[in-house]
Amino acid sequence: MESDTLTGLLKNVAEKFPDRRALSVSGKFDLTHARLNDLIELAASRLVSAAGIKPGDVVALTFPNTVEFVIMFLAVIRARATAAPLNAAYTAEEFEFYLSDSDSKLLVTSKEGNAPAQEAASKLNISHVTATLLDAGSDLALPVADSDSVSDSASELVNSPDDPALFLHTSGTTSRPKGVPLTQLNLVSSVKNVKSVYKLTESDSTVIVLPLFHVHGLLAGLLSSLGAGAAVTLPAAGRFSATTFWADMNKYDATWYTAVPTIHQIILDRHASQPEPEYPRLRFIRSCSASLAPVILSRLEEAFGAPVLEAYAMTEATHLMSSNPLPEEGPHKPGSVGKPVGQEMAILNEKGEIQEPNSKGEVCIRGPNVTKGYKNNPDANKAGFEFGWFHTGDIGYFDSDGYLHLVGRIKELINRGGEKISPIEVDSVLLTHPDVSQGVAFGVPDEKYGEEINCAVIPREGTTVTEEDIKTFCKKNLAAFKVPKRVFITDNLPKTASGKIQRRIVAQHFLEKP
Repeated sequence: MESDTLTGLLKNVAEKFPDRRALSVSGKFDLTHARLNDLIELAASRLVSAAGIKPGDVVALTFPNTVEFVIMFLAVIRARATAAPLNAAYTAEEFEFYLSDSDSKLLVTSKEGNAPAQEAASKLNISHVTATLLDAGSDLALPVADSDSVSDSASELVNSPDDPALFLHTSGTTSRPKGVPLTQLNLVSSVKNVKSVYKLTESDSTVIVLPLFHVHGLLAGLLSSLGAGAAVTLPAAGRFSATTFWADMNKYDATWYTAVPTIHQIILDRHASQPEPEYPRLRFIRSCSASLAPVILSRLEEAFGAPVLEAYAMTEATHLMSSNPLPEEGPHKPGSVGKPVGQEMAILNEKGEIQEPNSKGEVCIRGPNVTKGYKNNPDANKAGFEFGWFHTGDIGYFDSDGYLHLVGRIKELINRGGEKISPIEVDSVLLTHPDVSQGVAFGVPDEKYGEEINCAVIPREGTTVTEEDIKTFCKKNLAAFKVPKRVFITDNLPKTASGKIQRRIVAQHFLEKP
């Protein structure tokens, strides 16, 4: 059953491409696939024999994007335990919620530690250990109480497709975050889907842009690359930096990268103000996790000479659900998130009936990459898995070519006096304004219409825009009822840790202002 587990796939890769580069810390050292596999096996054995981790236990990991995180994540799932990556920027109260909700048995951090995480772990009587790798030739230092008793006990463990391997929380766009358990089969299915649609091979190389505690960076950037025998580079700072991004991409011969639209915009803005002397030849650029405005897509393609492929994903699907294809496989359509990849997808109405092309409804999926259900949340499971499908909460439609177009979240559609407005459509118009760098539309309560549309925009550097400018521009490009009633000019939009702009949070932020 090894081919039905991520650990089995990675072991096969280490045997097939032992001497190829797997993981680099920019400017510091490289690990081959064989060396990475050895480090994972050793760390898994330490977790089992010295830290007392048993199959099914949850191990919380809170790190920047470091080599230690990668090794520990893969070691935890090799030990048949469940990895729960957590954002290092959480407060002690947030750590307490996530550690408790996941039933974590152990907290692992970098040697520098994380005071809020450790405070929460201590309060919950959860043990804490640190992980450190000094260089490619060193063993991973994982000091635990019985570290002298380490054996190769991980070699006796056989991973199963049904092993819960990853525990994440939804980003909570409409409610409190829900716990999502994902199995070895979910992980390997998603990795295979990403590999197949982008034709990833051992010749590919990428630089990690997104945090690895989110499913986008973890699955699409890291695990799919490793599962293809390809190479991954981690920025030396442990996080994305626009100043080092292209230097890393050039140095490590990158062939692609994946990011959220806000990161793409940062990369574009830097290109406009401080272009690099040369750019690598990329096979493609990938965008996911939020809607990419067609104007941003075309600017990226023009700037970097590579096709920009927009995709659609969510935590419950272990990331990838659909994607635009590579140019040799078909056209990529601006404004569309492409075709389903490795799973069934349908547009359903409220009665669970499948809709014809160009008819809107809820996007629903089923397949081996989809979670079996939320943890300890029967109400969410009942609502989320009706009619034999997982319900995404997104409204969309297939066009006559089978490409999916998203209209918006069911709960984010703006109902203005009975007229349903897609905020994504308004976003796209805002971003075509020549002096707008970022823009987001959102609904606000209104006595007359029930809901009214507002928006917030960040002007492009060196430009000035007024509320009236934006309204006038929108009137030329949108039906009258879709024109924002109020425009907030700002220099900052609240975002999640993964760079997503959540309309609910943006609305709350600006409505609290006088």
